[in-house]
Amino acid sequence: MAPICHHFTYSYASTRLSIRWVPEPPFENTDTLVLIVGEWYVDLRIDKQSGGLDWAIAGQCLQQNTDPRRLVFTHEIDSNNNFNVSDPCPFVPLPNGDDLETGSMCRPDLPGHPVTEYEEVWRYLPTGQSEEGPGHNIAWILESDEDKLREGQGKITKTFLGRIGSRYLALQQVQTHSRVHGSWNVKIMGGDLNARSEKWIGDRWKEKHVLSNGCNELPSMGKDFDMHNQGSWHVGRKVTIRGCQYTVRAFERAEITARGTRL
Repeated sequence: MAPICHHFTYSYASTRLSIRWVPEPPFENTDTLVLIVGEWYVDLRIDKQSGGLDWAIAGQCLQQNTDPRRLVFTHEIDSNNNFNVSDPCPFVPLPNGDDLETGSMCRPDLPGHPVTEYEEVWRYLPTGQSEEGPGHNIAWILESDEDKLREGQGKITKTFLGRIGSRYLALQQVQTHSRVHGSWNVKIMGGDLNARSEKWIGDRWKEKHVLSNGCNELPSMGKDFDMHNQGSWHVGRKVTIRGCQYTVRAFERAEITARGTRL
């Protein structure tokens, strides 16, 4: 992997317009929302037909090059149980302002999940000036703090919370971490994943997607953040939400642009 040398000067909310498994025609079967703030991201993809989970991932998003822009994604959460670091993914601007991402990855809808070339078209979402009130036109990503396992095997609950202006995503996954001779193997407890997507509409936060494994309820912007002064957060700060401690991984104040949200 080439050296990572660039930090984002923008944070984005984006959605996928289509995916194409080369050489097949493009299609879109998901309602996808991705929040990228600084060098961190949260990504939730809901199957349009069933309303169930298509894919959920979260972690670091690192930029290698700018011409074309190439991004590398870590998978700290992955509902497909693939906790690797992605190959550099080029994002090429299209004439209408969308981005074309190309690369290769495992194709989950075929037996054996063969590695297949793909093309995805992404569109940046205007976040608009927050109507929630002064100080709320902000963007942040929080990662839960867990006790690190020294040796042996144990379960942790990994949670990522992300917000850009009027959009909010939360992902949570129960994982089994094994550490032998100083190395880590990460396994997921099948099906143990919670997800929540909310948007500020009118005068309050409204739920869009809520997926629950029946264990822990994820924090809700409408219920659990009213008493928190988000505008005073900064990278590295420890905050407590619903009795759980998180580290602020990314924090920005938003300036609205035609391309999305610039921080």
